[in-house]
Amino acid sequence: MKIPQRLQPLIEDGLADAVVRQLMSGKEAMVFVVRCGDELRCAKVYKEASKRSFRQAVDYTEGRKTKNSRKARAMEKGTRYGRKVQEEAWQSAEVDALYRLAAAGVRVPTPYNFHEGVLLMELVTDGEGDPAPRLNDVDFTEDEACTHHRSLMAQVVRMLCAGVVHGDLSEYNVLLGAEGPVIIDLPQAVDAAGNNHASRMLERDVGNLTAFFGRFAPDLLTTDYGNEIWSLYEDGALHPGVELTGRFERSVKPVDLDSVMLEIDDARAEDAARRLRTQG
Repeated sequence: MKIPQRLQPLIEDGLADAVVRQLMSGKEAMVFVVRCGDELRCAKVYKEASKRSFRQAVDYTEGRKTKNSRKARAMEKGTRYGRKVQEEAWQSAEVDALYRLAAAGVRVPTPYNFHEGVLLMELVTDGEGDPAPRLNDVDFTEDEACTHHRSLMAQVVRMLCAGVVHGDLSEYNVLLGAEGPVIIDLPQAVDAAGNNHASRMLERDVGNLTAFFGRFAPDLLTTDYGNEIWSLYEDGALHPGVELTGRFERSVKPVDLDSVMLEIDDARAEDAARRLRTQG
């Protein structure tokens, strides 16, 4: 096929030998199958921000830092250069997450290179060697649904142990590879410790997967893995080998409003004292 302009640098710089075909076009990127020597790989070409249906919501970018003060100021002001830097950061977030998660043993496509805004990575295949389907394109038996759900809960745990929450996980962002589910599409991944919305996003990720597999295994719909996983994480008890139960009991202990108000008053007093010292 004719080489798309965005993929030309891969060919010119010897990172790929040929473009085989377009694999898919999603809300944030187009993916092509490319030949690299004797291997077939994926080349993910990110769409321009104005052409994407997925927006860089503040919820996702909260907690992401840039060490370059000039770039940080430009991003805050929303200048043309700042928007360009923000777009580059959005793309590189997926690359960083892939390397981080692959090193932690999470089943994600192996990243090979990030060149001129194009991510070169593993082509995930099924048992026949064809590109793996997304979960939403497959029907399951009850046993298969339970097996894959259990596998993905373990992957979510491993991701969180590595400090990452996917943020947009569903049956549309998981491939069914020859060796089981493979998690994809991570530009919106958030830092679990640095993002105030991380717990809500993790609960939503888990809820999406549970609702999908619950179509085939209704008993899954009574589970609460999201809150269980986050509670273990907050308590410092989460580790890759943890045995999950799918059960979570919410605390019914009444809130001590007097203690809360005392803490607020103390914080206000400390802030007032700090302002006085600064003015002095």
